[in-house]
Amino acid sequence: MNLDKLQTYLQNNNLDAAYISNPITIAYFTGYEMEPHERIFALLAFKDADPFVFAPALNVEEAKASDWSGDVFGYLDHEDPWAIIADLASQRSAELNRWAIEKEHLSVSRLQALQTALPNASFAHDLSPFIADLRMIKTPAEIKHLQAAGAECDFAFKVAFETLKQGMTERAIASQIDYQLQVQHGTMQTSFETIVQAGKNAANPHLGPTMTQIKPNELVLFDLGFMKEGYASDSSRTVAFGQPSAKEREIYEVNREAQQAAVDAAKPGMTASELDAVARDIITKAGYGEYFIHRLGHGIGKVVHEAPAIMQGNDLVLQPGMCFSIEPGIYIPGVAGVRIEDCGVVTENGFEVFTHTSKDLKIIPAD
Repeated sequence: MNLDKLQTYLQNNNLDAAYISNPITIAYFTGYEMEPHERIFALLAFKDADPFVFAPALNVEEAKASDWSGDVFGYLDHEDPWAIIADLASQRSAELNRWAIEKEHLSVSRLQALQTALPNASFAHDLSPFIADLRMIKTPAEIKHLQAAGAECDFAFKVAFETLKQGMTERAIASQIDYQLQVQHGTMQTSFETIVQAGKNAANPHLGPTMTQIKPNELVLFDLGFMKEGYASDSSRTVAFGQPSAKEREIYEVNREAQQAAVDAAKPGMTASELDAVARDIITKAGYGEYFIHRLGHGIGKVVHEAPAIMQGNDLVLQPGMCFSIEPGIYIPGVAGVRIEDCGVVTENGFEVFTHTSKDLKIIPAD
């Protein structure tokens, strides 16, 4: 179990306890997921005692009814949560001198509150790298959830292509995709804002859907993802609405070749940097290297962006169970943008994608 690994980590690093504050991390370790908003929500783990969940009083019964089988303690809004945490922790363990925290998540004000409640303790140890490494290798159960989330993308692309009509706005199409996923699949949560970008808008990779109307004879980029059993999906396809220009066809084909080459090349033993180079070299040799302006991919799991980063300079060696995106892009300002993206898992022999929508250039009639 992952909590056993956490306790072993504390023991091996001469740490007495860990204060875990990121709700995603808490869900990863406990199976209980919730958004505390401004209230305090934490998992406390100890080197020599059982962990417990600390939550707002209005969430305690929900936590007890979840997959979490350990203790749950709560606090009322008028109470001092930090004093209660210090008291509960002191009841759990006699030694509370050296703590680990998630430095990437815990705010300065809340760290100061912990220090005030536990004045003799040190909170210098950063737990974030260990958690990132632990989450980077997915279990078979996690991979199954990611595959199911990927299947939602395939359905969403079908909806997207059927919805694409002249005069519709990017925002209207994005809303229709989300609506159909809710109505037909009961998928209530996207893993990020559904992106629809037409023509030159697609040259801005993270521009959200706008009120721009779809016009004939331009490329349209879709980037979408959904949550399934607490795991995210993320996939992109670019299609032609009407007849693309020769230049747009060329850009598309270069990007498609680079993306497929990276999918085919990914395997255990190569580095993240080497995989990035597979796609980047193809795009660069075709004369579009300056327009590929981001890393090749990002890890995916409980959130849509996590470790590993598939990028230049990252010498991390790929291992079976690592899940990430492969998404080269070519973005020419004022002209067009193309991105093709699949997330998948490194297997013993290669890379298995979670989405299966065709990557051949799809031309949707504009009449």
